[in-house]
Amino acid sequence: METKKNSMIEKSIVSPFAEIWEDSISQNKSLYTTVKFEHGQVIANFGPKEILDSPNYLTVQVGDNKHIMLAPEFLQYINHGCDPNVFFDTDNWVLIALRNIEIGEELRFFYPSTEWSMDQGFDCTCQSEKCLQNIQGAAHLPLNILTKYKLSNHIVAKLESVK
Repeated sequence: METKKNSMIEKSIVSPFAEIWEDSISQNKSLYTTVKFEHGQVIANFGPKEILDSPNYLTVQVGDNKHIMLAPEFLQYINHGCDPNVFFDTDNWVLIALRNIEIGEELRFFYPSTEWSMDQGFDCTCQSEKCLQNIQGAAHLPLNILTKYKLSNHIVAKLESVK
């Protein structure tokens, strides 16, 4: 257990490459690496634990009216970041490193890379220089911002259809 600004961080190993960090005060959970990854490396395979026709805060969108609960389940603790280090490739069902990732680094993905219109938008607190402030899904961001990110083919197709 680690102390962080008057709270305790409890760490739980969930795979050979990651652990969940849970803040004792906020109860927020995040996924952190226990090994290094190189840019482009496949970090994990994933698939649907369950398929839903509408989004919720734990799903990843893989098509129109098709949202999956992740398997393995611990991948749901990959939080949003406006400067992401991982990407959910929903065509090949793999999580890939967008850059080199060091041991102890939080895994983060850009929610609008897979989400067209989110169930629950939120004010981002990622503290990145690239922070977009409010995250609601790709449908709510200008094209010139979205083109700076790796996007799922589903989101690319949606963007083409609204041109």
